[in-house]
Amino acid sequence: MQFPQLERITIDPRVMGGKPCIRGIRITVGTITGLLAAGETPESVLALYPSLEHDDIYAALAYASWRAEEQDLPLKAS
Repeated sequence: MQFPQLERITIDPRVMGGKPCIRGIRITVGTITGLLAAGETPESVLALYPSLEHDDIYAALAYASWRAEEQDLPLKAS
């Protein structure tokens, strides 16, 4: 499954310490998903952060969903 929304997610070590952000602005995926998990509506998140767009919220959710499915496997010493 492809997530075209993921193109809105940027990771730059110079912005927010390399945390996944929306379109390079200083709003992290974690901020958006945390607000939604706390019961905020997408509309209230947009009101709190006027530089966000509806598609940014969906991108944050898509990224968080995709990331949650990843597995970290330990490397074996050789």
